[in-house]
Amino acid sequence: MNILNTFSLEGKVALVTGASHGIGFAIACGLAKAGATVCFNVRRQEALEKGIADYKEAGVNAYGYLCDVTKEEQVTAMVSQIENEVGIIDILVNNAGIIKRIPMLDMSAEDFREVVDIDLTASFIVAKAVIPAMLKKGHGKIINVCSMMSELGRETVSAYAAAKGGLKMLTKNIASEYGQYNIQCNGIGPGYIETPQTAPLREEGHPFNKFILSKTPAARWGTANDLMGPAVFLASDASDFVNGHILYVDGGILAYIGKQGE
Repeated sequence: MNILNTFSLEGKVALVTGASHGIGFAIACGLAKAGATVCFNVRRQEALEKGIADYKEAGVNAYGYLCDVTKEEQVTAMVSQIENEVGIIDILVNNAGIIKRIPMLDMSAEDFREVVDIDLTASFIVAKAVIPAMLKKGHGKIINVCSMMSELGRETVSAYAAAKGGLKMLTKNIASEYGQYNIQCNGIGPGYIETPQTAPLREEGHPFNKFILSKTPAARWGTANDLMGPAVFLASDASDFVNGHILYVDGGILAYIGKQGE
């Protein structure tokens, strides 16, 4: 047996939520390059059109759907549509998420609930929608995009950290409940990644940029492409005995206490 064949995603259908740009887009492209047929969702028509165009530019023929993943009836309809138009979903990547950087005492309960609803509850809703077909097929892969905030706290991100910590435990529970049915549920925990949103923080001389570089053994920010390989591994047969694990792709930052005086 050629070991590289176990990493192939040929013939697989993947749904990556919120993947019209950024980390989700890179993960979806990585899955497509490994052979998967990729589907993604967005909430707005203009984002759908731009997403499809961007995938085409990247050489990926992706299927796009309008769906709010916090709405169970919309998710059920989308999954049914994908099954009818593309095929049974073999791989789910719960990527959709938001962050609101607001000090806890200034944050409204409404804002807190919105972050938890999108970052945690939506992952439960989408996983619940795809698992029945995975059970019938006898195999499935679920990848939840967690965060270093699944492990650490930081000022102004109480809702995000609470949601991502919950997502870590949802990952472990799905693995516990459905592992016996040959369904693997794991997480990817990105470190600090170069995205348009982090561009101002990465400017030369910015104190946060200096802080991240000093705390990361790799001495650089990650790129969205750094997440492709880990995602392909967790989506492939190569990870069939890996379950309930969070794979942190962070350049080593969680393993490092930092240099004295920094």
